[in-house]
Amino acid sequence: MQAGWSALFLSPTLLIIGLFTVVPMVMTVVISFHQWSMFTPMGDMTFVGLDNYRRLLSDPARVQAIGNTAVYVGLSVLITVPLALLVSLLLYFPTVRGKHVVRVILFATYVIPTVAIVIVWSNIYAPGYGPLSATLGAVGIPSPAWLSDPSWALLSLVIFNVWQMLGYYVILLIAGLTQIPEELYEAAKIDGAGVARRTWWITIPLLRRSLVFVILMTFINSIQVFDPIYLLTQGGPAGSTDVVSFEIQRSAFQYGLAGEASALAVSLFMMIVVVGTVLGILMKGRNK
Repeated sequence: MQAGWSALFLSPTLLIIGLFTVVPMVMTVVISFHQWSMFTPMGDMTFVGLDNYRRLLSDPARVQAIGNTAVYVGLSVLITVPLALLVSLLLYFPTVRGKHVVRVILFATYVIPTVAIVIVWSNIYAPGYGPLSATLGAVGIPSPAWLSDPSWALLSLVIFNVWQMLGYYVILLIAGLTQIPEELYEAAKIDGAGVARRTWWITIPLLRRSLVFVILMTFINSIQVFDPIYLLTQGGPAGSTDVVSFEIQRSAFQYGLAGEASALAVSLFMMIVVVGTVLGILMKGRNK
């Protein structure tokens, strides 16, 4: 009886999820095996099997997009996770007045709409008159062109991503820190363990679940980055900021190559599933 009532109350939610999540995913997989232009009816689709998947690595633009995505994700994870851990420790352990205000300010960068943040950062990165370039020029350091320089554009977007997402990950790690018993730190202090040893032998091991979750979220958020690319660089200059998600949008809606775009989207989804599965297996192995 209880199971029946539960199914009844859950059915509207399951129906919405099915219509707006599961059905589009299934359609994307089906389209990935077909050649179809989005400018024509779906009835004009032609079955091509795995040809769309085979062509993914034959297009130099898509190969460059995959490489840019790997660099972007790698730098985002390597910079964001250690920095978020450091900031969360500094905001949790010291008895400093006003640290709750700092947490709110950090989290605000995550909840502010990306469009508004892009307007600010486009002025920060502005060559010549932007505050970043002006500051470097004041101390005699030549300023790069940032978003218009192929050597700096992708790194500039990584810095933007770290700044925008850092507060969210800091809040997650602080929530994990609250679950660590204070008695462990008191016992370690009595045994003469310093801050570094307490962090290495108590905090990090007991914060492992939160750290793995933050790594996974950083990976997912970075690999599907789109808004900053679309609003700031449009994949340029010279394709230096073209990433997989932007290539999917461009292939589907600008070039009308729905089949190839769907194959790229399915490949991206499978990559996320594989990474999530690997992290889950590593977590289970560590907990045994």
